This record gives sequence, structure tokens and C-alpha cells, in this order.
Amino acid sequence: MIKTIKSTELKKNSILQKTISTAAMTSSVATIIANIINRGDEALREYTEKFDGCVPESYELSQEAMDKAIKCVDPEFINVMKRAAANIEDFHRNQIQKGFHLPPKQGVTLGQKVTPIERIGVYVPGGSASYPSSLLMNCIPAKIAGVSEIIVVTPPSGGCSNEENANKMSCVNGADARVIAAAKIAGVDRVFTIGGAQAIAALAFGTESIPCVDKITGPGNAYVAEAKRQVFGIVGIDMIAGPSDILIISDATGEPSLIAADMLSQCEHGPDSPAVLVTNSNALAAKVSKEIEVQLTKLPRKDIARKAIDEFGLIIVVKSIKEAFDISNTLAPEHLEVFLNEPFNYLDLIKNAGSVFLGKFTPEALGDYYAGPNHTLPTSGTARFSSPLSVEDFTKRTTYTHFSEDALRAASADVIRFAEEEGLTAHALSVSKRLG
Repeated sequence: MIKTIKSTELKKNSILQKTISTAAMTSSVATIIANIINRGDEALREYTEKFDGCVPESYELSQEAMDKAIKCVDPEFINVMKRAAANIEDFHRNQIQKGFHLPPKQGVTLGQKVTPIERIGVYVPGGSASYPSSLLMNCIPAKIAGVSEIIVVTPPSGGCSNEENANKMSCVNGADARVIAAAKIAGVDRVFTIGGAQAIAALAFGTESIPCVDKITGPGNAYVAEAKRQVFGIVGIDMIAGPSDILIISDATGEPSLIAADMLSQCEHGPDSPAVLVTNSNALAAKVSKEIEVQLTKLPRKDIARKAIDEFGLIIVVKSIKEAFDISNTLAPEHLEVFLNEPFNYLDLIKNAGSVFLGKFTPEALGDYYAGPNHTLPTSGTARFSSPLSVEDFTKRTTYTHFSEDALRAASADVIRFAEEEGLTAHALSVSKRLG
């Protein structure tokens, strides 16, 4: 049963769970990474057999195999993915940044250029669920940014034999055909059927079969997240994602059945996914609590959702809607639903949230799959200082400077003084030697 509390009882740190690795996990992942560095494909083969139960003849899917994936998937779903891809592309094209070149001023010319990252790796989870949506959300912005080579890794979730999986969605070298079809739609260059921390290590350091990349993006389990944490600095990463969460703000006009459905939509992600309702109506709080219990029994993933609701579900009763937004800004949810009439009137009250869904006809599920804004979002309260995945994540900004001789002479005294104050004599000399 979901807990209901007053706002005065709220303890911030008890709601949005952080991704914290155990010492054993940290050590295990470090060992995997070291083995991939030292033994390459041999270690990768051992880990794939150990964790996925098979070793594919080739980690990389051929273009023929990728074409086969399209034929394995219901044509109607292919069209759904294409429409979603078009929406994602339309939204993200507005994020393209251009460099700038300032007009020369007294012999000084300054500017900034924007350059795509050359090669990225995208991790797409496998296991108990399929996530072609995650592939689209990661690869389409990269393509728009101009990344030269997009590499996808995804676990062989159905075994490695094509014959063995002929009647399953995982009909292509063990990979989920829907994910591979999404890769074709998004314009991915190469796909490898590997997963887990070993896939992250292979992308970061390279093996005989897997090329190293410049940045790794995409969600994964706790071991994947820990591996991304450990290789950061060797490569870039998008974020360390924690459990998916949702916060809904509603007054007495909210519809309990819809609010309960939206909360449960996050809880089915995993047993540690928080779902929070903040409302100024005791009556609504009670109705939502009852509705959750009714809907839970009908969910195929009810065991997962039940644990999430019991341990991480919460209804907070506040005195005013203004207080509800204050609490939301403190918690900085990944997904924020504004379940209020005239929801645009409240946009200015929102300071910290990953993605915002306005009004009763905008369930968060639209953002997961179809609307266009990215669904790779800051979790665990990190929306206080970070942003959704975007085209900018796949580019670099480089500044440039040009001084004429007269401009250097005009600035030299200030630069030399700064260098001397910091005790960096060679810095000062690098200026003074140019002045004759």
C-alpha cells in the first residue's frame, strides 16, 4: 500500500534513490574492465558466455543481418518507429548549435567552433524487456549532431543461434530484432551483440573486434552504470542514471484513475522506481491510493510495480499548489506531470525537472516513445544541475583567439602581472619575449 504523509513529514533523501555502488560491485566491474584491457576478445568471449549463456560466431551484425531484422518485425510497428523517429528528429533539430566569429576589435579576434564527436558508442539494454525507443533517443540526436560513426552494443538476450530463435523477436544473432530495426531507422553504422560491463569496457578501450569510441551513452543496469563511472575520463559519458522516477502535481480536479495509471507506469520500470503524488486534496490522495490497488492487480509486471509502490511510492499532502511546486523543485524529479487546469500558467514555478508533461492528456508515456523530446533524463534529483540528452551532448565547443602585435603589447602588462602574482614566471616570459 502506498504511503500518504503531510508535507511536514517529508524527508528528501528517502524518496529519489541515488545510484550507489557496493564495494563488491565496484571491485567486480574493475576486474572485468582490467580483463578486457589485458585480454581483449578472449575475455569478452568468456564474459559473454558466462553472463549471456552463449558466444556468437561474430559479435558484429552484418548489414544482411540488420536487413533481416526489419523482416522479423511487424510492418505496422516499423511504421510506428518511423513516425516516432520523425518526431524525435523534428524536435532535436532545433538544438543544433552554431559557432561564432566575433568582429575584430583593436587587433583581437575571438570565436568558437562547434565540432561533432567522431565516434560514439550507445548501450541499449536487453534482458526482460526490449528498448528500441532508447536506441532512437540516443542515436538520432547523434546523427543530427554529425557524429561520423555510431556504434550500438546490445546484449544477445535470446541466445546466439539464429535457428534457436527463429520464432522469437531475438531472431538476429541473439539480438532483439526490434532494436536492430530501430538501428536501421536511426542510421546506425555498426551493431555488436555484447552487453554488460564488458561491453562498456570494450567500447572504452577497444578489443580486436570492437573499436574504441570517444563517448558512451545509453541506459543499463547497475553494473553498466558502474562501468560507465569507472571508464569516465578515458571516454565521455552521458550520465550515471539511477532508477526512473515520476512526480505528479494535482489538485482536487485531478482524475484518480489517470494519476494512478501514470504512477504505475513508472513503477513497472523496476522495483526501485519512485512514484510521487503531491496534492492539496486529502480526498484525491485517498482516491488515488485506492485506485493504485485496483490497477496493480491487473498489471503483467505487478510484482515489480507492487514492490516499487510499497517501498518507493508516496503521496504528499500539502497546504497549497505553490508548496507542491516548492517540493517538486527540491526533489528535482526526472518526470514531472502538471495535472492541473491551465497548466502553462505554472511553467514559471518549475525550476528543477528533467522533462515536464502538461495537462491531463499528456501522460509521461508520450515522452518515453513518441512526442519528440528526449527520454534520457537526469534521475535521482540530478535535474538540479543537469539536463536531458540532446544534440549538444554529441558535439564539442572549441574556442579560438588571435591577437595582433599591437594588441599583445596593449595587454602585455596585465598578463605579465597576473602571471607573476601566480608565481608562473615562464608564463610571463612567454609574453615579454615577444615584445623585444
